[in-house]
Amino acid sequence: MKKKEHIVKTVKPGSIAEELEIAPGDKVLAIDNTEIEDIFDYQFLTQDTYIEMLVEKPDGEQWLLEIDKEFDEDMGIEFENGLMDEYRHCHNKCIFCFIDQMPKGMRDTLYFKDDDSRLSFLQGNYVTLTNMSDHDIDRICRYHLSPINISFQTMNPELRCKMLNNRFAGDALKKVDILNAAGIRMNGQIVLCKGVNDGKELEYSIRKLMEYLPNVESVSVVPVGLSRYREGLYPLEPFNAQDAGEIIDLIEKYQKICMEKYGTHFIQASDEWYILAGREVPEEERYDGYLQLENGVGMIRLLLDEFHDGLKRRTAEKEAGKKPSWEGTREISLATGRLAFPYLKKMSEEMMSEYHGLQIHVYEVINEFFGELITVSGLLTGQDIVKQLKDKNLGEALYLPRNVLRSGADLFLDDYTLADVEGALQVPVNIVKSSGYDLVDALLGEDASE
Repeated sequence: MKKKEHIVKTVKPGSIAEELEIAPGDKVLAIDNTEIEDIFDYQFLTQDTYIEMLVEKPDGEQWLLEIDKEFDEDMGIEFENGLMDEYRHCHNKCIFCFIDQMPKGMRDTLYFKDDDSRLSFLQGNYVTLTNMSDHDIDRICRYHLSPINISFQTMNPELRCKMLNNRFAGDALKKVDILNAAGIRMNGQIVLCKGVNDGKELEYSIRKLMEYLPNVESVSVVPVGLSRYREGLYPLEPFNAQDAGEIIDLIEKYQKICMEKYGTHFIQASDEWYILAGREVPEEERYDGYLQLENGVGMIRLLLDEFHDGLKRRTAEKEAGKKPSWEGTREISLATGRLAFPYLKKMSEEMMSEYHGLQIHVYEVINEFFGELITVSGLLTGQDIVKQLKDKNLGEALYLPRNVLRSGADLFLDDYTLADVEGALQVPVNIVKSSGYDLVDALLGEDASE
């Protein structure tokens, strides 16, 4: 079998790699006479204070570099393939999979289903464990890689096979025992489907997952996302306000138990449940340091707290004589999805009461592209934003949350560009960074976009 060749994409200025004259286009063949399987091997093998790296230059000449360095000092190399290996495709057919609910004709990358444990460590992705071999588990334990994010869905093996449409999905839960015995830290997720893994099944899963404390540090419970493209898929119903209240009550019951026994709340309800139930989101202390923030758990609370702290600071500056960058009046607009709309509306009202020359129009964009049941701003499309704001008073600029765009690009999910939206609405569009502090700055016209 041909050895893997890992091609260097960039070299960080001032790094060890630059000092050794490693350059873009070079190939890293081995470290300490060991072939590199992927990024995990590379990171593990480059930890030591002395390593030997075999590099091949574009002309075929091979250099054996002897490297003295600090322990765990970064070499300063970025590879063309971030994983240094092929991405692993998901082989499950989950009854709740959102990718199966996507319309045809979108860009190819949106249809790729990953189930790669390496992306869990590198990007925070959730994996089902069904795509992991014994070799994968062994390497995680040997390298002591933590934390890994796991999509549990249920701790009932038979039900898990049904939900993932994979006859091995139940047995895959045994891998959690191996990870737990090795002291690997884990975070979990349960995508809740009405009438499937809720009620007594959810309670059973919570109790079983508690057995893995403290290595399983947190578990989030999120509602299934249902688009309007579900023809031919497993029949799932949306949750209502009463359902949401019952789910919150169950989760909060076990939060109290876990706090008393283990000093952590452990099981967390995503923000959608509180909004659907018409309840206030919990206080900051209940989120245990926001371990599940990227999963929609505590995002509203953190946004509110940062906003109020940022506004308090700005108010103090104003009282000390510091004026905003604009004079007289400022008229702008904000747009977001249904989930965050009432909170942004209230925060904008607080800003306007403090700055009397400031006028903010806040608009709720309904997700017509995927369906009205999809309420998060991260799944809004450029066409929905344009269609619904076309005749609205947008003021001198429109502000949108960062998650409406593809990471690292000015591109919406439907391939509308930022320029497309600006052109259609005839107004500058600024992208607001993610924190409440950034929101305050944006509304005052300072450091609004990235």
